[in-house]
Amino acid sequence: MEKELEQQQSSCVKIVLFGPESTGKTTLSKQLSKHYNTVWVAEYAREYLQAKWNVKQKTCELEDIMPIAIGQMKLENNLAKKANAVLICDTDLLETKVYSEMFYNGICNSTLKKKALENTYDLYFLTYIDIPWISDDIRDRPNERETMFSAFENELIAAKRPYILLKGSKEERFKIAVEAIDKLLENKK
Repeated sequence: MEKELEQQQSSCVKIVLFGPESTGKTTLSKQLSKHYNTVWVAEYAREYLQAKWNVKQKTCELEDIMPIAIGQMKLENNLAKKANAVLICDTDLLETKVYSEMFYNGICNSTLKKKALENTYDLYFLTYIDIPWISDDIRDRPNERETMFSAFENELIAAKRPYILLKGSKEERFKIAVEAIDKLLENKK
């Protein structure tokens, strides 16, 4: 299982959109991938959990966490091979770790914890909760946005990950993100 959670090496700049549900991560991931003419790694959990909901009308359970983590890394590793200079990730294993611990009373698989901290990215964009909540079959914590946001930010701090807080409109977030990514690309030359 540990091998399935390993991040393959890549020369591209790796960016992660990170934060609570319904904070604009997917929207920004798509905008950035279009802007940089590259691929983006979708959140595997959405596909996995929507399929589960469609069949069983059940949301995420503890036994779903590891299949989600494995699916996420497989997707990321496959798309990293297709990326140009930038890979945009709608999530990562660190986010899966936060969700596991927040939803299941601090429980997180030890291999997932280890790999979430070993895998590396150039920059995280922490998305703030200042955009409207949009309900769907999978989202289930509209009243806990502040608590969830704090958990995500605390995780980035504890893991010593470089991050930029994104607030404001889609346009403001996009502008800040592009400036930061352009700077990383310039420094990589």
